[in-house]
Amino acid sequence: MLQLRQLDTRRVTEEERRMASVVAKKEEEKRRESHKQSLLKEKKRLTINNIARQWDLQHPVTNFATNEDRKNSDSPSLDPCPMDGSTTSAFPEETGSLDSVLTNALQALSVTDTHLVDVDGDTLSLYGSGALESLDRNWSIQTAGMVTTVSFTFIEFDEIVQVLPKLKMKFPNSLHLKFKETNLAMLQQFNALAQLHRVDQLTIDPQGNPVVNFTLWKYYVLFRLSHFNMQKINETEVTQNDMIMAERLFGILAHVASSELPHYRVISILGDARKKQFRYLQETKGKKHGIVNEENNDSKRFVGENTNRAMLNYTTRDFYNEKLEETKEKKKFCKIYIEDLVKEATEINMKKEALQKLWPQMFIELVRDAVLETRNKNSYMKFCLQQIADQK
Repeated sequence: MLQLRQLDTRRVTEEERRMASVVAKKEEEKRRESHKQSLLKEKKRLTINNIARQWDLQHPVTNFATNEDRKNSDSPSLDPCPMDGSTTSAFPEETGSLDSVLTNALQALSVTDTHLVDVDGDTLSLYGSGALESLDRNWSIQTAGMVTTVSFTFIEFDEIVQVLPKLKMKFPNSLHLKFKETNLAMLQQFNALAQLHRVDQLTIDPQGNPVVNFTLWKYYVLFRLSHFNMQKINETEVTQNDMIMAERLFGILAHVASSELPHYRVISILGDARKKQFRYLQETKGKKHGIVNEENNDSKRFVGENTNRAMLNYTTRDFYNEKLEETKEKKKFCKIYIEDLVKEATEINMKKEALQKLWPQMFIELVRDAVLETRNKNSYMKFCLQQIADQK
């Protein structure tokens, strides 16, 4: 009330007007900031909603179950939203009362975004496969060092596997991985996580990850990623008994995997450091040892187990198809090459057989011609001398 002169029978001073103006401006700024945050949250909700819709279209088999799960989860609301971008009804109490620029921004929110990258505290959340491209971004040292948790949602696990090397380089302190709606369906997919530096916690949400329906999936994770000394799986503490059980269940698997592979395949799978260890084990296998202390035996056994586990790797579908196509091309080339060799060998053999048939008659004719030429010794010598003279 800018025209007010008296309040409670007291005259309003300029100082009071100035203080009231400052307080009013602060309140307005606070409301604008609150409004801005609300807009950002709404945009995030719309984007996640759209990403979820696209994911459901690509994975229609599990739609019905996962949609019900989402409604009961703590994830952002995924209720249907108007496709024309008109969402001002989300803030009816602020209509026409705040910054028109922000309000217009809300009205123009795009619901066609296909990915979202969100950093909240120490958590990096990636929604949609397009979000993986953010790992190519130049992140600040402070942000990269602050992130300890990375969450993947609505992204194919096979696509995530391809960026794991970038993840460990960009965010070296990331210790907790979360997977939700990533189509984790096989135990062997966990093998791909072995290429990371370290993982202390792993969270696999049942939504969109059928692998959690396997009774022994946690034990397999503990066995395959034992070098990480994982602390928690799905918020449950890992105990020593869990590690022992994992080794009992799957220890033989790594041994079989390494023993069945040809030597050249083993060398190609192992890294340079482990190649030396493996060669050492191969060289020392079968040799007679003298008295060796227990500690050395344990260390060798530990190296062997790590080497055996390295045989349990994972190949993505795209990489597998690429290798399959490459193998087909090689087979096609080899087939054509062998066919050419066989054709050439057949022609040579046919010529050889023809020569064997003709050779007796040819030999008789050669002998006859030689006898006729040398029958007159003097004339033959003269003929030969004449040929030598002509050549000079």
